[in-house]
Amino acid sequence: MTTRGAFDKALKELQQDILRMASLVEQAVYDSVQSLVKVDVTGASQVIVGDDMIDKLFLEIEEKCIKIIATQQPIARDLRVVITGIKILLNLERMADHAVDIARSTMCLSGQTLTVKPLEYIPQMAKLTQQMVKEGLDAYVNSDIEKASAMCALDDDVDYIYAQVFRELINCMMENPEVVMQSTYLLHVCRYLERIADHATNIGEEVVYLVTGEHKELN
Repeated sequence: MTTRGAFDKALKELQQDILRMASLVEQAVYDSVQSLVKVDVTGASQVIVGDDMIDKLFLEIEEKCIKIIATQQPIARDLRVVITGIKILLNLERMADHAVDIARSTMCLSGQTLTVKPLEYIPQMAKLTQQMVKEGLDAYVNSDIEKASAMCALDDDVDYIYAQVFRELINCMMENPEVVMQSTYLLHVCRYLERIADHATNIGEEVVYLVTGEHKELN
């Protein structure tokens, strides 16, 4: 295989590694929210334990990126491919951390029955964030800046739901002091989901950089 052929193969493998990690992160986010809604402590603990695998994979892929830069000394778009890969990895790793944060909130709510009405908005918010992550990775695979931009626009919807839930949970705490603790944890969960959406937006911006070489804020 020629040097260029070997390099292209390494870049393709890097992309596949990133998608493999993204799949694990998407599942962690989904499982963390499901465990919250059901107050499923066992499911939450599995999300926390599973983060070790994500962290290990992150380090392995990061090492591959460093090796590519050190051995191949890429320039121009080739260098952008590797740098973009590293930045996407960092955003995915932070998403996984927030999934763990959600799972830990579930652990703290163990034994409680969630009664506050705004709880119903959390799965809706989670669904949007998961859609953003999926579409952001699709845009990355296909170098599709239009899809990346459209995905980032969904962040406004996530922010709207977050603001709505924040107001309603504050009202719940004012009207019924007995739900202060669970309302506080749910506020944290919504904040974690909002941050996951922000990291998805970052991925969209990295796609634009990959394709155009320009840094552009999409939201």
